[in-house]
Amino acid sequence: MTVKPGEISWVIRNAIENFQDEHVFESTGRVLQIGDGIARVWGLDDVMISELVEFPNGTVGMVLNLELDSVGVVLFGSDEGIKEHDIVKRTGKIVSVPVGNDLLGRVVDPLGNPLDGKGAIHAEAYFPIETDAPNVIQRRSVHEPLQTGVKAIDAMIPIGKGQRELIIGDRQVGKTTLIIDTILNQRDKDVICIYAAIGQKNSNIAHLEALLRKHDAMRYTIIVAASASTPAPLQYIAPYAATAMGEFFMRQGKHAVCFYDDLSKHAQVYRQMSLLLRRPPGREAYPGDIFYLHSRLLERSAKLSDDLGGGSLTSIPVIETQAQDVTTYIPTNVISITDGQIYLEADLFFSGVKPAINPGISASRVGGKAQAKAMRKVASHLRLDIAQYRDLAAFTQFGSELDEATKAQITRGERMVEILKQDKFSPYSLEQQVMIIFVGTKGFLDDIPLHLIHTFEQELFEFMNHDYPQIPHSIAETQDFTQKTMDELEAAAAIFKKQFVQKYQL
Repeated sequence: MTVKPGEISWVIRNAIENFQDEHVFESTGRVLQIGDGIARVWGLDDVMISELVEFPNGTVGMVLNLELDSVGVVLFGSDEGIKEHDIVKRTGKIVSVPVGNDLLGRVVDPLGNPLDGKGAIHAEAYFPIETDAPNVIQRRSVHEPLQTGVKAIDAMIPIGKGQRELIIGDRQVGKTTLIIDTILNQRDKDVICIYAAIGQKNSNIAHLEALLRKHDAMRYTIIVAASASTPAPLQYIAPYAATAMGEFFMRQGKHAVCFYDDLSKHAQVYRQMSLLLRRPPGREAYPGDIFYLHSRLLERSAKLSDDLGGGSLTSIPVIETQAQDVTTYIPTNVISITDGQIYLEADLFFSGVKPAINPGISASRVGGKAQAKAMRKVASHLRLDIAQYRDLAAFTQFGSELDEATKAQITRGERMVEILKQDKFSPYSLEQQVMIIFVGTKGFLDDIPLHLIHTFEQELFEFMNHDYPQIPHSIAETQDFTQKTMDELEAAAAIFKKQFVQKYQL
């Protein structure tokens, strides 16, 4: 093939015309110190806080300290292969995570990368992990109940959509179990669940995912996994990443719940990073801004106004206490930020009361406003009754002689405590909760032996569904408990109790 002179001249002329003499400037710096997942970098004069920077080995880091002559960078990967004087490049991007419906059913790391081997995630958008919380005008008061399926919570410490409710207690007393029950109870309720696992064992996270898949709950759940083997900076951003994913659904007018399990470990990794970055330590070696860190995270939970779609983001953080001591720095911090706490007591747990919720110390500062009408009608005095029963039970240990009224109160209290016990991973529907609490408060259980209470409960539900289906159906449909339904339930319970007493020869 011969090339004509005219063709060569055309190519040369075209190259000259399109030649652009431009210099591309990149903002770079050089590594001064590297170690323990922290780099001190000189020269990045125009870098932003929380900006991603790139190292020569491909590792990215996040800028956390802006000092006079250097910046402190935390690494999202290994510092192996990075050495002093290496060039560090700005990316111009603030740390962001993918958001969207494609994340549902997936296990991802805090940067949104899949960890479950189920292929790439197609993001609908990217949200920065840190955003401003909705302001006062954009919010409305919390008024819709978030049903957990746990009788003790829905009856005495109700949680509303948009609320921040803390779960607090020693390790191994059922904190994560409450979270799993709540997630399982959201099936077919159009609520998205985002579970942030911070500093947990990989085996525990895998077990949780398998459990949710078994109960068909992963289809509306996202797991953000930052296990104990994950670098501290990734554990640090995990709750913020989970919140950004939840905010996407909130802005679409949907309801989402973020579970942070747990913020004690989050505070510890922040303390670790801060001390390595030479930030001044404060109480218990936590830098003072740990309070601001958690408050700006939890303030992003809100119930949006109708003008903005009426979506909500609910926060359920977990805090681990040591030897039931809630007076230490991190527990008191998070208690003061949240709208109430569910306190799990080790003594109750080991005595067989599960869930081991102490209603005296637990509180919901939204309260009845976030409770279904039906539950409000039957459980208004339940918390006070159980608190009084606990006081009386402690008093009677001294062997005093009791009058009939006190004996009756103790008998009723024992049965109400028994009612509120439930097996893990078996959440109760609203109508089931309302029916059994109503039956208990009306005294139908007072002469039933304690070991038969659970049997009575299960057989009552079967009896109502078979012979009086209109009663549970009415409660479920209206979320209310009318006088007519009350009278019908009382009459039906009397019939059932008569059959039960005959069956068990009581």
